[in-house]
Amino acid sequence: MLLDVLVSARKSAGVTQLELARRLGRPQPFVSYIERGERRIDVIEFYVIARALGCDPRALFERIASQLPKDVTI
Repeated sequence: MLLDVLVSARKSAGVTQLELARRLGRPQPFVSYIERGERRIDVIEFYVIARALGCDPRALFERIASQLPKDVTI
């Protein structure tokens, strides 16, 4: 869910992985690792990525939260 929303937000913004990496000041594989689920992100990184895409982090998180089942566990 998280990865799908992030990839969708990036594509909707018309931003390539390379451009997002530039905006984040990181190499392109950093974005690829995140999008493939090979690298987890914390809430601060989520916030920074959302802002780099021109998205409201709260609204983006709401998209994720709305897709979670009511009985989600960890």
